[in-house]
Amino acid sequence: MKAWTFLTNHGHTLLYIALDPTVRLKDVANAVGITERATQRIVSDLIKGGYLSVVKEGRRNRYRVNPARHLRHPVEKRNQIGQLLKLIDGRQNKNLP
Repeated sequence: MKAWTFLTNHGHTLLYIALDPTVRLKDVANAVGITERATQRIVSDLIKGGYLSVVKEGRRNRYRVNPARHLRHPVEKRNQIGQLLKLIDGRQNKNLP
């Protein structure tokens, strides 16, 4: 039986970027277990959806999570991304929104 998780690759990618806003997409891909190209598509989706913004800093990108954006599914849309990220990373990480 194939293992499954509660979060999608989009959720895992967003969480990983929230924990390290200057992370390379190659490192996100390795951590999430997907290809770098899939990671690029997911990050593009998150930017288009207003969940992430990106600023170029020299040769690196710095990502910023928009904590006020609401989750997309009708069952959970009353909750904000910032709430989800804080729930998942219970350490009160200073990088999380």
